[in-house]
Amino acid sequence: MSRGRSSVAILNMLGVLGISFVLTVAFYYQLALGELPCPLCLLQRAGFIAIGIGFLFNVRIGERASHYAMILVGSLVTGFISIRQVSLHLAPGDPGYGSTLFGLHFYTWALIAAVGVVCYVALLFVLKDVSGKRDDARDAPMNGQASNAVFAIFALLIAANLVSTVLECGAGQCDDNPVRYLMLK
Repeated sequence: MSRGRSSVAILNMLGVLGISFVLTVAFYYQLALGELPCPLCLLQRAGFIAIGIGFLFNVRIGERASHYAMILVGSLVTGFISIRQVSLHLAPGDPGYGSTLFGLHFYTWALIAAVGVVCYVALLFVLKDVSGKRDDARDAPMNGQASNAVFAIFALLIAANLVSTVLECGAGQCDDNPVRYLMLK
């Protein structure tokens, strides 16, 4: 494995861990502080999951342009959903939805993170270019305990998101401002 490929592969693994961190913080606020995610928040989480799956595919299957495309499309969709939610709370005196982290609401952080992921992928492209790899070259997947652990953490977070969404919304539309889990009446 070349030095360039291994560093880009490690950066893809860090991408999965970064997305896992975002989902973990969201779960902490949901479970420990009782802040249920709104429908737009759930869509942002789905966007982060799509981003994480793209990074995970690069780690487990090998780097492909289509995996990076999944990351970028997930980032754009997450960013647009975040912009929509930010715009809903621009009116003077609007307190916003949910609590804040370092003074910003989670939907604002989601927008910042989505833009950050696009910049991160641009950095990965530059590193790959600097390493001298051709665009059509395909890298082998990473195997080992580290990639298995990253996969397990991310898979657990996806499953937890699915379960919590079903508990919150049931089989229907989620409440605009949820205050309880619909399925746990």
